[in-house]
Amino acid sequence: MSRLTITLSEKRYRALKQACAQRNKTIGQLIDESLDFYGIKSQDDAHALVQRARQRSGLTENQALIAAQREVKAARARKR
Repeated sequence: MSRLTITLSEKRYRALKQACAQRNKTIGQLIDESLDFYGIKSQDDAHALVQRARQRSGLTENQALIAAQREVKAARARKR
């Protein structure tokens, strides 16, 4: 497992420690859960997720690409 050093304000660090105590979690566990919540995954996990979605969708690769492009276009239009 890799180690990471981050710099937090004292106020943020105290809030993090308090949140950990309330949830009976370590800082590492809380950060790991937060990364999952925000959808941050390893490349292998992301590939597996896409593979499962493709299998469940019943779409061909071309159909999936067209649907994805349509969704990206719609999302960009909503941001304007």
